[in-house]
Amino acid sequence: MPRIASEDFYNNAIKKHGLTPQGVCWLSFAHQQIRFDVICELLPDNLAEYSLTDAGCGFGDFYSYLQNNGKLPNKYRGIDSLNTMCAIAKKKTDQEILHADITNTEVPVSDYVICSGAMNVLTPFETNLFINNCFTASKKAFIFNILCAEDNSQTYNYLPKEKITEMATALKVKKVLLREDYINNDITVGFFK
Repeated sequence: MPRIASEDFYNNAIKKHGLTPQGVCWLSFAHQQIRFDVICELLPDNLAEYSLTDAGCGFGDFYSYLQNNGKLPNKYRGIDSLNTMCAIAKKKTDQEILHADITNTEVPVSDYVICSGAMNVLTPFETNLFINNCFTASKKAFIFNILCAEDNSQTYNYLPKEKITEMATALKVKKVLLREDYINNDITVGFFK
């Protein structure tokens, strides 16, 4: 069972903050951009040669970020479990946006799969399923950011580094890159094949 009712959680945030980073529960636009910057540091410079799936795409803000920075992939696809997010992302990006729960759905194959913040309200069990499905669907790598600390929050999901290492071992990840020097209690992880 989810830690919180994610549909209510995000719908309330949208009602309160509109189509802003706070509407998808980011602290600020600046924090969202920093996380996107770090994800992009782990993606290839020639992203136009690759396909990319944005797992938990929310409003499609990562697509807009890539577009604004001249880094669009050859093919972009977004996936989100909330109908509201899918409708907004489809309208905002004019790209393929799939409605699916990544914890129990086979993710379409792409060169790269990324996730920015979508696992922050999952349970540890759901997080494991999400990471498994996204890594399996990636040809090159699954790159994600998540809250990272030893914390027993009733709302947010914190993934300790030890658990990340265990997951990488179980998935037989060839190369793991970690970045945690940008925002307190946040980590960006690259699981490369």
